[in-house]
Amino acid sequence: MPGEQRKPQTSEQRRRVDEIFGDVLPETTSDERDPERRTGLPDDWYRENRPPHHDR
Repeated sequence: MPGEQRKPQTSEQRRRVDEIFGDVLPETTSDERDPERRTGLPDDWYRENRPPHHDR
């Protein structure tokens, strides 16, 4: 029901939910996991955020 307070989950409930659904959100972002993508050039940000219709 709207406005109804939820009970906080116990660690056992949280563990069971994680066991069923897995880790929904990763601990790190993609740029933290893939450091080789950056070349150190000033245009890195622009190349990484270029819209798909702006192919070279």
